[in-house]
Parts: sequence; structure tokens; C-alpha cells
Amino acid sequence: VLSHWLATRTARHASLEYLRRLQADAGVFDTTPGWRHSLKHFAMFAETLLDKILALGQRYPADRVHMERHGVLERVRSGQGGLIITAHLGCLELCQVMADQVPGFRLTALVHTGHAEQFNRLIRRLDAGSRVELLQVTDLGPADAVKLAERVARGEFVAIAGDRVPLRGGRSVTASFLGHDARLPIGAYVLGAALRCPVFTMACTHRDDGYVVRFEHFAERIELPRGSRDAALTGYAVQFAQWMEAQVRQSPYDWFNFYPFWDQ
Repeated sequence: VLSHWLATRTARHASLEYLRRLQADAGVFDTTPGWRHSLKHFAMFAETLLDKILALGQRYPADRVHMERHGVLERVRSGQGGLIITAHLGCLELCQVMADQVPGFRLTALVHTGHAEQFNRLIRRLDAGSRVELLQVTDLGPADAVKLAERVARGEFVAIAGDRVPLRGGRSVTASFLGHDARLPIGAYVLGAALRCPVFTMACTHRDDGYVVRFEHFAERIELPRGSRDAALTGYAVQFAQWMEAQVRQSPYDWFNFYPFWDQ
């Protein structure tokens, strides 16, 4: 961790920028964050990477994961699917614990990487019965949207990140995050409008010697009126940014965006 922290100047500066802006916005630390805080941020990421592999192999102790479902369980039992908007917060792979605890819960996670199928093979090797699947969405097209709609109609859930603009670009809007304007992608809200299903947020952050997984209601439906579509997209992005702020204030070292987030 120390060698990686020393060798990656961009990531180190991005970590310090985030921590200092969080301090200026919420005062969560006793002093202005410095190199020790940033190094702890990197160490938390390293620990979380290990926990991701343990979670995928069902080797992370389930009794150390506290679930806050906020209505998701009831929807699963009633056969209703939905869209989950996530962020790069903590160990999201521990939602596998929920898949094990809640019969019928299945999740398709959309990722901006061409290695999704390789990762799916790893998941199947670690856990042949896994109900979590990755789907590469760099070039999400109508056929993929139809496939996802079918899964939601079967009562399954689809997860997509709302805090990172794809490397190849893509439309984004501006929203305030920790007191400064940032670009946030609109893909989650466009997809939500197409799926016409309930939308939730999900975060999995450290608590004591384990994690807490939070599922919260975001919107019953994503509505993008023809005459005010851009304003609606910005409104949803602002709502999501406010949710992210609430998460990082509770667990400041759990947001893993090691690049210049405010100046992309």
C-alpha cells in the first residue's frame, strides 16, 4: 500500500483533494487531512479489495454484514424488480450476502469494462451458484435495454453506478458535491426511465469490524418529461449527490475515486 501510494501521484493528490473537501464541508476529522489520512484512505481500499474476493467466494463472515433493506425485501417477496443506483462506496460485492439471505434475489450489475465476462467466470469459479452477474455496458444498446427490462419484469434487480462518467465519454450533468461542482453521468436515470420501475440507492461501507449495506428508496419512477428533460436529469443527479454526501460523512474513507473527480 505504501509503495502504491508513493508511486501514484495523481491518485494520491485526488485522495487528498477529496478528504480536504469533505473536511471543509462536514468537519468529519479532528484536523485538516494530510498524508496520514490519505495513506489510511489507500489502506482502506486495499482491505476492501481483499474483502471483495472473500465476498465473491462466500468466505466473508455473514454475521459481520448488517443489512438495512428499507423496503427491498418486501419487493423481492412480492416479485417486483427494480433499479439500484450505486457508487464506488465500500465493498458492494457483499450484496451477495443479501442474495444468500433473501430467496429470489438476483442482481445484474452494469460495469464500464470489457473484462466483465472474465470476471463472471471468476465469480462462477468461486461460487457456482452465484446470483450476481456483471454486464458490460460501454456500448449499451436497445437490445441490452430489452434484456434488462425482461429481468426486472421477472422480479430481478439491475445495479448501475451513478458517480463515474464512462472513460469513453457520455452525457453528464453538473451537480454540487461537497461544496464544489462535479460532472455526474445521466445513464442511470435514462435507464430508469426506460425500465419504468422503482429505483433504490445502495452503499456498503465499513462499520466497526464489519460492514453495513444500505438500501434506500430513491424514486418510485424516473420521469423525464419531454419539455424539461435536462432539468429533470439534473434534479436526479443533485438528489444522488446529496445521498453520496450523506454516505461519506458517515464513512469518510470508503469512497474510492482516486482520480481528479471535480476536474475531469
